[in-house]
Amino acid sequence: MKKIVLFVMALMISVAANAQFEKGKGYLGASLSSIDISSQAKKFHFGLNAKAGYLFMDNIMGTVQVGFDHTKDADDFFTLGVGGRYYIEQNGLYLGASLKYKNDYKHVLPGIQVGYAFFVSRTVTIEPELYFDISTKKFDYSCYGLGIGIGIYLFKDGHKN
Repeated sequence: MKKIVLFVMALMISVAANAQFEKGKGYLGASLSSIDISSQAKKFHFGLNAKAGYLFMDNIMGTVQVGFDHTKDADDFFTLGVGGRYYIEQNGLYLGASLKYKNDYKHVLPGIQVGYAFFVSRTVTIEPELYFDISTKKFDYSCYGLGIGIGIYLFKDGHKN
């Protein structure tokens, strides 16, 4: 009996998730990236990012991003970027790619991400993410780490889910 209940619950979750990443939805998100590992991150580091996105196809989202980073005993810097996400089989797991510009060393960072959109309600998610940003100026400026964010998936006008 327990197996049947677990199967039904898993089926309900997968059906609910199926409607979350459909074409025409918007996205707003904010994240912290304070767990950063690089040759530059030997001191306290704090990062705050805001992201907006749009699902222009089922499971595929385009994003824009702005960020602020603070490192102890160093200049603060800002980041601007664009990117995309591909949601794997509607289960919340996603793969991402981005291109960011940082004004600290005036360089571009192509990056990759893997994360999970864990739904805490019909539209709100908690999103842990592993990332790797590669500096095009000097490899020592590259970084990888863990970010944690909150996302809101917006319904398109007139759409009821």
